[in-house]
Amino acid sequence: MNDPTAPASAAHLVWDWNGTLLHDIDVVLSATNACFAEVGIPPITLERYRELYCVPVPRFYERLLGRLPTEEEWAVMDDVFHRHYFARSETVALAEGAAALLASWQASGRTQSVCSLAAHDRLLPWLTRLGIDHHFVRVDGNRGDSVITGKAAQMALHVAELRASLAGVDPARVVVIGDATDDAAAALHAGAKAVLYTGGSHSRGSLLSAGVPVVDSLAEAVRVAEELVGTPEPGR
Repeated sequence: MNDPTAPASAAHLVWDWNGTLLHDIDVVLSATNACFAEVGIPPITLERYRELYCVPVPRFYERLLGRLPTEEEWAVMDDVFHRHYFARSETVALAEGAAALLASWQASGRTQSVCSLAAHDRLLPWLTRLGIDHHFVRVDGNRGDSVITGKAAQMALHVAELRASLAGVDPARVVVIGDATDDAAAALHAGAKAVLYTGGSHSRGSLLSAGVPVVDSLAEAVRVAEELVGTPEPGR
């Protein structure tokens, strides 16, 4: 992980992982349709998935089925989804331009971190395997209770830890970049700003409902993040 030497007044980026830095939406859709097949639900398209997806995940199934899944259905779908997803997870690459953006942000002397509901013990090896672990001053995945408390509570703790380790970084100069309305809600809960990216789990219409900037590329997300906190371009 990188050395947290940027001043507290500088912008700090908090990246979401799945669907944002990691371009895994195709594998997510495939795993979703695999688990649907187990309980007799017809497959859905990516467009339909993005229209309906929300958290917590049982609400997504409720939107699709018109009812909440039974405990038995949920257990089967959850197991099949994760088995199918992780069987293909090592084939998944970073989103377009992500590696260069991370390197450029670090080279400019600014800091960044990852806050994700992905399992923490899987997240760290993922970052290392893809060669980007050294870009982050902090990485927080789900250590066992974030699924229950939600991303808002996890983000608040993440930002609090950043304030302690980065000499009082101002939450108002923290920008969360994610692919879900949940990321925007979590940022607001932590006193941070947010930019949402259309390359992941939500449709543009769904993301716009969060009331924060919505972009179609990570490069644009970084530019908008700089505008939100009034960060001058490197070298100025």
